[in-house]
Amino acid sequence: MNKVIIFCAPSGSGKSTIINSLMPRQELHLAFSISATTRAPRGQERDGVEYFFLTPEEFRRRIANDEFVEYEEVYTDRFYGTLKAQVERQLADGQNVVFDVDVHGGLRLKEYFGERALSLFIQPPSIEELRRRLEGRATDAPDVIQQRLDRAAYELSFAPRFDRVVVNDDLETAKAEAYRIIQEFIQA
Repeated sequence: MNKVIIFCAPSGSGKSTIINSLMPRQELHLAFSISATTRAPRGQERDGVEYFFLTPEEFRRRIANDEFVEYEEVYTDRFYGTLKAQVERQLADGQNVVFDVDVHGGLRLKEYFGERALSLFIQPPSIEELRRRLEGRATDAPDVIQQRLDRAAYELSFAPRFDRVVVNDDLETAKAEAYRIIQEFIQA
């Protein structure tokens, strides 16, 4: 039986880097979940590949039909969500499905999939280190960095509700730990 791997972390924790190091590991049979959204495609994005692009009306109809595992209206008429049928299709195709979601989505996914799911929280060693990493990126204005840090403090309060917490104080160690945890979970 194939499984679900849920990743959550504050911005700047190294979650994407850790996930991207795991995806090519053929023995794990990982595939990203394909989410649905109401935003327009960007660049070369294709329907059914990067996302399922739906109108707000279609998204609401699917909510009413209970077709989502989890969803969120980020802004008015800007929805993101995970279709139950899509995840089941990926699992039936032999994939272990990877989710990169916020803490609320992660907890909803864990509740829905239960023992078939492993929820991993990637945690920075400290808020101070997170500030240093975000400032080091040089991609955000100081007020945006502060907003991310405020959000991170809130998200960190959810860490104990996840199956496992990986503290990313050394990237290579965190990658190896995440790999070991996922490999054990998949083989169990």
